[in-house]
Amino acid sequence: MTTAVPVDFPDAALEAEVRDGLARVEEALTATAHPDDELLTEASRHLIVAGGKRFRAMLVLLAAQFGDPKDPRVIQAAVAIELTHLATLFHDDVMDEALVRRGHQSVNSRWNNSVAILTGDFLFAQASGILADLGPEAVRIQAETFSRLVTGQMAETVGLRPGQDPLDFYMYVITEKTGSLIATSGRFGALFSGAPAPVAERIAAACEQIGVAWQLSDDVIDIASDSSQSGKTPGTDLRQGVRTLPVLYALRSLAQSGTAQPGPVPSPADARLRWLLDEADLTDEALLAEALALLRGHDAMKESRADVLYWVHEARTSIGALPDVPARAAFLALCDFVEKRTG
Repeated sequence: MTTAVPVDFPDAALEAEVRDGLARVEEALTATAHPDDELLTEASRHLIVAGGKRFRAMLVLLAAQFGDPKDPRVIQAAVAIELTHLATLFHDDVMDEALVRRGHQSVNSRWNNSVAILTGDFLFAQASGILADLGPEAVRIQAETFSRLVTGQMAETVGLRPGQDPLDFYMYVITEKTGSLIATSGRFGALFSGAPAPVAERIAAACEQIGVAWQLSDDVIDIASDSSQSGKTPGTDLRQGVRTLPVLYALRSLAQSGTAQPGPVPSPADARLRWLLDEADLTDEALLAEALALLRGHDAMKESRADVLYWVHEARTSIGALPDVPARAAFLALCDFVEKRTG
């Protein structure tokens, strides 16, 4: 089942057009198959039928409103973007040794890592075939996007290098690994609807900024919200040892307060939080709950929310320079949604 990101559409006609486009994208994704390999077909459809937001496809369709949204290349581009995104999820699950994806057993756990990797490669190939039909410019943009995506993933895999600032490193990983494909979603929608080049550039910038804001918003929600509010288990990243934005801000602050330099003496709560984040086994539910409670009261949450608002502001500025069509209001509503969900 597909669940689109909530957007306040300014008129019923735009909403109907986007929903119709998403339905056509879904049909094309479900039809993805290998004519001679039953396992490859079953594995590739496994995650497709599990559903998802189809966030990137929606951005393609919204961006197309700045040109001719009925151009048949728009749906093709949206399908290629979603296939690329799905392929990265197959590979991510192998690297993360994930057991579940979208509430279903992951392909690597249902079959094995080799099947998951090859299925991801197959989906990349399917996307490439679509893009080849769209022309050399589409192939070039996809290649550049994929290069950024892999570079971000490689940086995350290797980790911090000596002398790198953890916060700068984290933002680099997010913009390359996550923001790049979201930016290309907007660029493809504008490009293949025939929108002017300057409009395509602004939409790509706005989509990347929205994508970064969305990821940082997820970081805040993972700490700040309980499961009844977010629908997710709080502290998932902490439990897995992933240091997201609030944790990095907290660690920076705690490190500064713990130096020999003149300044305030760390409070017992700060000393305890530093131990929890640096040394404790946060798969222990009691320790995890304690870390979450201390983080929620730390200034790191204010700093993280301020970063979300910064990226939302940047996106609004980019969107404000776009032509005044109903889709512009939809993009602005998406910015409002990211801001509100962060609290």
